[in-house]
Amino acid sequence: MPQSTSLRRFESILCAALLFGASFTCAAEALWVRAGKLIDVERGRVLDDQAIHIEGERVVAVTDYQSESAAAGRWIDWSGYTVLPGLMDMHTHLIGNITSSEVAAPLYTSGAEDVLLGIANARRTLRAGFTTVRDVGCYRAFTDVALRNAIDGGIVDGPRMFVAGAYITVTGGGGEVTGFAPDVVVPAEMRRGVANSETEVRQRVRELISGGATFIKVIATGAVLTAGTTPGAAEYSEAEIRAAVDEAAQYGIFVTAHAHGAEGIKRAARAGVRSIEHASYLDDEGIALMKKHGTWLVADIYNGDYIAETGRRDHWSEEIMRKNDETTQRQRDGFAKAVKAGVRIAFGTDAGVYPHGDNARQFAYMVRYGLTPMEAIRSATLSSARLLGKERELGSITPGKFADIIAVEGDPLIDIEKLHQVRGVIKAGRPIGLH
Repeated sequence: MPQSTSLRRFESILCAALLFGASFTCAAEALWVRAGKLIDVERGRVLDDQAIHIEGERVVAVTDYQSESAAAGRWIDWSGYTVLPGLMDMHTHLIGNITSSEVAAPLYTSGAEDVLLGIANARRTLRAGFTTVRDVGCYRAFTDVALRNAIDGGIVDGPRMFVAGAYITVTGGGGEVTGFAPDVVVPAEMRRGVANSETEVRQRVRELISGGATFIKVIATGAVLTAGTTPGAAEYSEAEIRAAVDEAAQYGIFVTAHAHGAEGIKRAARAGVRSIEHASYLDDEGIALMKKHGTWLVADIYNGDYIAETGRRDHWSEEIMRKNDETTQRQRDGFAKAVKAGVRIAFGTDAGVYPHGDNARQFAYMVRYGLTPMEAIRSATLSSARLLGKERELGSITPGKFADIIAVEGDPLIDIEKLHQVRGVIKAGRPIGLH
């Protein structure tokens, strides 16, 4: 397993020579992972006693351990664990505090504080086994971009982030900070995405992309957690949503739509959005349209229980609790119908409404409402990579892809709750928080 002392000494001499200007290259030490059981999400199978060879950030090979046991390099022994690709959450909000009963809470912290809170949220998310997330919006424009850049630059630990920059929303809509007296002025940075026409939508898309957004989030209907809005009511026309889709497509960027209401879901699907978030009132026509257009469903079907329990304990407003009660079971029933119909499903939880790091709680709900354990795991790995258009780089433990790998206790294909018991994380070839 370990390299010989003489070989290590030779490499050290070469590296020292580099410091003094010699033209040698110091090869990074190979990393090997011994996996007791390896979940192959591409083929839907489990392989026993495998060796994963990693060079730099990527997987080089996956082979039988016995044929590689004498290979030189650093070895991580996960022979007692089930090993699978790093998990991916397609609906998170890492910036700032988690949701509370206080309508003015977004104004209690500065942008700098929101990013610092995001650092802690990102660390918890990564250590929970989620190596990639889509951060689907923040109230202060581009604070998510700042966190993404800090992670990419190696300044802080966190998952790989795809970011929206801000919400594109109508005035007073589901993406606004609402609930104040009419003469209260909300800071401009919290209204960067407000757009009330096709022309304004196109302008906001360009501004967000210029500011670092890697996808666009359109608030197509009202929201459960935004005071004064109605989840079932459409807030953008189909033409306005299509304007966002067409404008973003010029830059090779996808659009996702927050859409609870049935009509909003249909408008978004017809307009060509990449995914529908929430889909609380998804009906048969909406399912058919999503199937026809290949639209992904990202439904946070655990979230309603957290809101019900925490909201009643902490005395959240009657309006929010009523809307949550009206949507929770309908969303789950629609999810089950979508699964049966063969709609494309990706994993997304709305982390930030509930504490970060608890993302894996949703897996059990997805299994309860129609997915097999393997399908649920695939929704958070290969399927999420496909939603992002990054399946050549992410989503499975495959040669050439980023080495995003986690180890869990037990067998999650027998007990999906085992995904809570993460014992090791590797992101892009770098071990993080090994236990």
